[in-house]
Amino acid sequence: MLVRDEIRDPRLYGITITEVKVDRELAYADIYVSAIEGITRSKEVLEGLESANGFIRKSLSDRIELRTFPKLRFHWDVTPERADRIEQLLAFIHDEEERQKKKK
Repeated sequence: MLVRDEIRDPRLYGITITEVKVDRELAYADIYVSAIEGITRSKEVLEGLESANGFIRKSLSDRIELRTFPKLRFHWDVTPERADRIEQLLAFIHDEEERQKKKK
């Protein structure tokens, strides 16, 4: 993977690219990322990606043949954190239901 293997910026260790959306005109590629530590790392990760933006775009354009290559825009993806929160809430509800059954 380009980000993992070719960029040596410690701000980018442990990130996951969760989604890429390219617009119809191939003008922009919106790249969504997350990290296991959550939103607390979002600022440093997005800064690291912006710092490496030119390198990433050039490396991708060398590998993907397009007449013009889209500009890259990086975004923090909160989906994994929301999913984790939903799982916590469901586990809490399940535990509460179990406690209520035991009381009866």
